[in-house]
Amino acid sequence: MTTSEPSRSPRPTRMHEVSAETTDLVDLVLDYSRRRLLADDTPLDRPISEFELDRRAGRSIDEHGIGAEQALSRFEHVLAPACITTDHAQYLSFIPTAPTKAAIAFDLVVSASALYGGSWLEGAGAVYAENEVLAWLAREFGLPATAGGVFVQGGTLGNLSALVAAREHARLAMTLAGAPMPDRWRVVCSGEAHSSIASAARVMDVEVVPVAPGDDGMLRGDAVRAALDEHGASVFAVVATAGSTNFGIVDDLASIAALKDEYDFWLHVDGAYGLAAMLSPLARDRFTGVERADSVIVDPHKWLFAPFDACALIYRDPEAGRRAHTQHAEYLDTLTETSEWSPSDYAAHLTRRARGLPLWFSLATHGAAAYRDAITASIRLAHEIAAEIDRRGGFRLVRDPQLSVVVFEREGWTKADYDAWSARLLEAQHAFVTPSSHAGRPNTRFAIVNPLTTFEQLAAILDTMR
Repeated sequence: MTTSEPSRSPRPTRMHEVSAETTDLVDLVLDYSRRRLLADDTPLDRPISEFELDRRAGRSIDEHGIGAEQALSRFEHVLAPACITTDHAQYLSFIPTAPTKAAIAFDLVVSASALYGGSWLEGAGAVYAENEVLAWLAREFGLPATAGGVFVQGGTLGNLSALVAAREHARLAMTLAGAPMPDRWRVVCSGEAHSSIASAARVMDVEVVPVAPGDDGMLRGDAVRAALDEHGASVFAVVATAGSTNFGIVDDLASIAALKDEYDFWLHVDGAYGLAAMLSPLARDRFTGVERADSVIVDPHKWLFAPFDACALIYRDPEAGRRAHTQHAEYLDTLTETSEWSPSDYAAHLTRRARGLPLWFSLATHGAAAYRDAITASIRLAHEIAAEIDRRGGFRLVRDPQLSVVVFEREGWTKADYDAWSARLLEAQHAFVTPSSHAGRPNTRFAIVNPLTTFEQLAAILDTMR
């Protein structure tokens, strides 16, 4: 029997047993994975319409299956080319991903090993390795040796989980002090904070107090002070941004953190994209103050070269996270009645993949210095292409880059011009660069995290803006 000729046997163990059929299937998948992982000419690709996908892919699922060969062929030749390759060197929109070969390869190992990462009881070795990475990150950020946390799906869940812990911390403090609860809980953040903060607030049914940043996009302590004075004890958390998605702006963390000397609030630092830049000597000074945070997040699938999906959520006092998130049920008593470190206790989740292991393997393989070099290279390239934009006639640099996001305008262009240009770039498989806007003006941006991206590639993209 070949993998293209599925068996009609009613044997219920067929899909799970080791057999000639499953051996062929695994070989097929691993061969494809190896080819894809080691390819240096993977196309950028592009989305196609549902109608066209329906025409090309057709029906894959029926009572008997189409066999592994046909299913993989359909994926390789129809479905995958309809997905933009996010680790392509000229994928420059949103915040790209650029996982190391080591991290991608080990992601296969994680799946093949049937690991469960929710509890120490079931995954002690995996949890130990993940915690080693979290401890390393905490040290880089200046947090105490007792800090810890968990890898979650992404920044939205990380921010939500941190804010839930912050509110629970405030409730407990007020209860112990015999103080009345506020009529409504509030979280203070920049008016340019990531959309996930507003999303978390809706889920939690709390109010967001947006504070206007300075003209340079940075939120500062004096503006936060005014909000704290106005709303008092109803403010359970202040969120500072360490690398905004649109501009890569780092708030004035030092002046915001200094307010903790006068006010009682939980400081959460959303560093999903930018906090990784602390590894570079070119940017580390921008993050002074993060060492006073009560919680931070950073997404390894952004600028720490891990595959989707991984966000590191770190608490200054992990017990605050555990109090807020531990789930209680009779069938969980064997887990919750111990002091062992179970990752499910530290965020709004229960079942979880050991998603920190690919980063652990890559770090263990290459060492932290390789990460510092790669991040530094992206920052340096951003400043080089920003200088090139500034030199060119007909272009306007919207802001000097702090990290690795470069925002610029083509003078005289409308939103429609940017849209048409972006579509042409992708259709020609030249690059993926989408329009953006700021203060009502259309623009575009390079988000640079991939060490394979070159100055020549970026300059060639600028050349197309005629």
